[in-house]
Amino acid sequence: MSSKRRKITHSLRGRLLWYLLAAITLAAVAQATIAYRTALNDADQIFDYHMQQMALSLRSRVPLTSNGQADGVDTPLAGGNDDMVVQMWSPDGVQVFKSASHARLPQRAVLGFSNVRANGTTYRIFSIQTDNQTVQIAQDLAVRRSMAGNLALRTLGPIAVMMPILMIVVWWVVSGSLDPVSRVRRQVASRQADDLSPVSETGLPDEVRPLVQELNLLFGRVRTAFDAQQNFVADAAHELRTPLAALKLQVQSLERADTLEARKVAVNRLSAGIERATRLVEQLLVLARQEANEAPHQPVDMAGVAKRAVADLAAVAQAKNIDLGLDHADAAEVQGQPDALMILLRNLVDNAIKYTPGGGTVDVSVTKEAGAVTVVVEDSGPGIPAAERERVFDRFYRVAGSEAAGSGLGLAIIKAIAERHGATLTLGESARLKGLEAKVSFPA
Repeated sequence: MSSKRRKITHSLRGRLLWYLLAAITLAAVAQATIAYRTALNDADQIFDYHMQQMALSLRSRVPLTSNGQADGVDTPLAGGNDDMVVQMWSPDGVQVFKSASHARLPQRAVLGFSNVRANGTTYRIFSIQTDNQTVQIAQDLAVRRSMAGNLALRTLGPIAVMMPILMIVVWWVVSGSLDPVSRVRRQVASRQADDLSPVSETGLPDEVRPLVQELNLLFGRVRTAFDAQQNFVADAAHELRTPLAALKLQVQSLERADTLEARKVAVNRLSAGIERATRLVEQLLVLARQEANEAPHQPVDMAGVAKRAVADLAAVAQAKNIDLGLDHADAAEVQGQPDALMILLRNLVDNAIKYTPGGGTVDVSVTKEAGAVTVVVEDSGPGIPAAERERVFDRFYRVAGSEAAGSGLGLAIIKAIAERHGATLTLGESARLKGLEAKVSFPA
């Protein structure tokens, strides 16, 4: 019983049907009540007028006996109404006439209209007085109530006949209106766990469409995170195989070293291999985190970000005897994620330092023009051939002949961050330093 009541309570279709049935029933009762009261009021006016006219028509008649006294016998009133009781009195208070009726009314008359309780019911009485008689017309109010009730029933009858038809129409309309919701439920219920395609919004009512739109946005976010996880697993499996195999060979080489000098060389190689593997894992984690990150955007001071990036990598540049500096920095803000933009700029500067020979130069500049912000990192290194400038954005791609150690993920990370911020990353030749120029342009 409780489960059935819970189902009715929480079923939208059931609630709508029950509430609409209750509304139709209440409307029918209200209409019947209004019809009854209206009919009763009209009956009161009609019968009061009829009683008044009857009394006025009888005021000149003197139905007395031959000796001038009341005969004590009820006499039908010609042309009278069976539900009307007529009484007449002479000026000295003697009843001279009473219509044929079993009703026993009080032997008194209040001029005008009045209601009198007698014989277990209520009578409506109209009395009029002339010079030679007093006329009283009485009617049981039950007659009026019966007439009003019959009129109300005749009004309610068609509604009672129409109620089943109305309920069928209501059920059809409610069920048809909720069909799109059932369709969405079936679509979601029949999906496989990895099916994150959008749910169709065709034919959905305005009240349900926002819910489905938010559901599709949630599917999109889950798909992004799922794709990032798959990419990370694929990238890690692909890239970690080689450094782990190299580490294994270097460990074996260390075990076979029989002299102090050979052992030292093997240890150095092993340390370098571990460092390269560590850097690869860090970049893989950064790439996976950036692809799945959905943190809200906020105003970011790009001049401040550039200054921090230069300061963080100053020691690395100094170790290679590279002149690293901030050439120009306008006060400029962009909407973005501070941590992601810091990773973008640090990777650009780190790549420039890595591929620039000792004694070279790396400059960073931030400019703002017509609301658009541009970040440029230039170096005096060998640059990248024009034919390969698009391919270097692919994961794990490295320029042939490059002597710098790397995994080929740096520019892929930078491009992913730039695209998520609506920025454009382009590579070209530095007109001033003759090396590579990496430009990130944020729209106004």
